[in-house]
Amino acid sequence: MSAMPPLARLPIMLGAIAALIAGLDAGLARLGWDMPFPDLALVHGPLMVCGFFGTVIAIERAVALNRAWAFVAPALSAVGGLLLIAGRVETGAVLLAAGAIVFAGVALLVAWRQTALFTLVMALGAISWAAGAISWAGGAEVPQVVPLWAAFLVLTIAGERIELSRFLPPWRGRGLAVLGPLALLSAGAVLAALGREPAWPLVGAGLALLTAWSVRSDIARRTIRQSGLTRYVAFAILSGYFWLAASGLLALRLAVGETGLAFDAALHALFVGFVFAMVFGHAPVILPAVLKVKVPFRPIFYAPLALLHLSLATRILGDLADWPDIRAWGGLLGAAAILGFMALVAATVARASLWRLTP
Repeated sequence: MSAMPPLARLPIMLGAIAALIAGLDAGLARLGWDMPFPDLALVHGPLMVCGFFGTVIAIERAVALNRAWAFVAPALSAVGGLLLIAGRVETGAVLLAAGAIVFAGVALLVAWRQTALFTLVMALGAISWAAGAISWAGGAEVPQVVPLWAAFLVLTIAGERIELSRFLPPWRGRGLAVLGPLALLSAGAVLAALGREPAWPLVGAGLALLTAWSVRSDIARRTIRQSGLTRYVAFAILSGYFWLAASGLLALRLAVGETGLAFDAALHALFVGFVFAMVFGHAPVILPAVLKVKVPFRPIFYAPLALLHLSLATRILGDLADWPDIRAWGGLLGAAAILGFMALVAATVARASLWRLTP
């Protein structure tokens, strides 16, 4: 029997979705759009990384572990995100940090039970989330902890892809080859939290080298030759690697404390282009596991993914050319891509459920 029934997980997922919607609202307000809750602009990053991504990843891991206490992590981060939305930033930050700490405990337990490269990498990612959340709750500025949160997401995704790479023919030194990029990324994130150089160049080098390793080692290179959902997932993953490389190259020239247009471009190439491409690709696989709902593949899933990439290219062009209007429209189209994908998945789930209920 499951430690938490699927229906009981729904409020946690709804909390994550609320954080996502509020985070998008905050992001658009930062771009100059007239939004309903402009005050949320100050917590755009925490809402997206901790309230949404952290909650979703934590509940996925809790389902896999199937221990009641593991669900404390996503519950805390979901409530923390809701408190940020309600304006209770200090209390929300504490709950987000608490959720991240519990999640780190979950990841360390998994790594202790199944000691392997991929579990250790994901545990390091969980520790990065906790370190960043604790620092932010303690008064650190968001730009200072962003590299730690970036490491959380990149290491989590890298761990999952490392696990799947075992289905490919082995090549000598595959496991050792990935350690260098991950070490550079982690070192850069720690230096950024300490306010020391060369933080961002190390992060950028780590991301760029990780892209090279991933393109060679990811099973998506083979599965893209298949059809249906398998090809769609592979396309989303491989297209995300383009933005991972772009983020790394852009980060090479950043300095500690920098928050200008180049900073915006590097961050959104990573968080939108890479991470959201992975979300789009894995949602049809993750949702059935977490909520026990069917998400049949539909070719129209490619549409919001294409819009995501087009919008991000537009936004980064606006950043690098210092065209505020182009940048703002790119951000708006990106939010439309994300919300459109959510609506499409919800409609697909509802349609599949109605078919099951039809005599």
